[in-house]
Formats: sequence, C-alpha cells, structure tokens
Amino acid sequence: MKAAIRTLIIEDEAPARMLLQRFLADHPAIEVIGECADGFSGLKAIHDNKPDLLILDIQMPKLTGFELLELLDENAPEIIFTTAYDQYAIKAFEMNAVDYLMKPFSKDRLHQAIDKVMDRFSHKKHEQSPLKKLVENLHEQQDIIERIVVKNGTQIHVIPIEEIIQLEAQDDYVMIHTAEGRFMKKETMGFLEEHLPADKFIRIHRSHIVQIKHIKKMEQYGRESYMIILSNDNKVSLSKSRIKDLKRELNF
Repeated sequence: MKAAIRTLIIEDEAPARMLLQRFLADHPAIEVIGECADGFSGLKAIHDNKPDLLILDIQMPKLTGFELLELLDENAPEIIFTTAYDQYAIKAFEMNAVDYLMKPFSKDRLHQAIDKVMDRFSHKKHEQSPLKKLVENLHEQQDIIERIVVKNGTQIHVIPIEEIIQLEAQDDYVMIHTAEGRFMKKETMGFLEEHLPADKFIRIHRSHIVQIKHIKKMEQYGRESYMIILSNDNKVSLSKSRIKDLKRELNF
C-alpha cells in the first residue's frame, strides 16, 4: 500500500478549515497532519513537519499565501490554492500550482484536485521542485508591491514599502535599509525598480534604489559627480546617467 499524502491545511477562516478536514477525512490517499490559521504558523509547520501537500489559502492577513511561497526553500510541497477571489485564482492557475479551488467548492471538486496531486506524485521522478517557477510566475503577475517579506533565521519581517529608505544590491541579494535595521532579501534590483511605485522610489545607481522622501540633500563633488545624503545619513553615489532624472524629481 502506498504511503498517504501528508497534508497541511493553511487557512485563516475556522469554518473553511473544518470543512476541509471533513471533506478530506474519508479520502484514502490523504493524511491531514495539521492545520494552521495564518502564514506565520504555517511556515513553521512546513519546516517542522515536511508535508507532501499544502492546501493553501491565498488571501490571508499578515502573510499571504503567495508571500509564504517566497519564504520556502527549494524542497517545497505540492500546492493546491484556495481563494474566494477570481483575480487570485487566475494568478494561481498561471503559477502552475497543482490546482486551485474557488470558494465555495464541493467535496467532489476538492477530490478532483487531490487526484491531480496523486497523478503528479505517480509521475514524479527526482525532478526539481516547481517552487522556483511558481515564484518567478508570481513576480511576472505582480503589479505594484506594497510590502516586502523577509525571512531572517526563524524570524519573519513584513516591511511596508513606506519604511524603506534605501535598497542596495548585494550579489544575488538586495539589502533593505529601514530605520529599524537592515534586511537581506533574495531579489533582483530590476524587479524592484519595475514594481516599486515610480512616484516614491528612484534608481540612482546600478546598485542603489532610494525612496525619494528620504533624500535629505544632493551634494556636488567635482564637475559632474554628485552624492546623495539620505535620512539615515548614508551617502550614495549618483550615477551620471541618473542625474537628470533625480533633478527632475527634486525640482532641482
């Protein structure tokens, strides 16, 4: 007999968790190993229990289902998304998850999704986790970001973009500077430049994006060399190619 698919439910609404438990109770392929009411406890449960399958609500407070995905390592479980919002369902579908369920869904519809999971497991060799592709597709679907989620050891920080002073390229990572401290995020400057609000942030150098309101002053060094002084007193060189853009933003 094949081992049961160890399943973790991450859903912030208690009635929805109860319904999922009831729908899954008589499915012979499924073993529900736990349920979580938010993304923070869900992330810890994934780390501690190594489930085969997540049934993951997309729209949760504090930490969304998509933000949780960004914090997982490459050996991520298979994922069935649940959502009450069409826009998120379409995004989930395009992210190549096993399946997505539009709330309210029936027991039969859930079992159809489980059948897809079983089929994927039966054909899986030792292929790489689809997580990287999921996150890449999520990035392609995103519009303007309002916050950045960072994992530091066991701690999770949700940083509203209003708190960001400066973003600094660090090889494959970005250093996020805030008044509270500095945080490392595996991300590209290109993605951040494209998805941060253009009326609030400006890329002043290949390695630096700053929030305009945190620019205290611009000082000239030499004939065409400028330095930006930020509200945290950091000094950042201004690329020659960005001088006109910044002068326009600052009405300088």
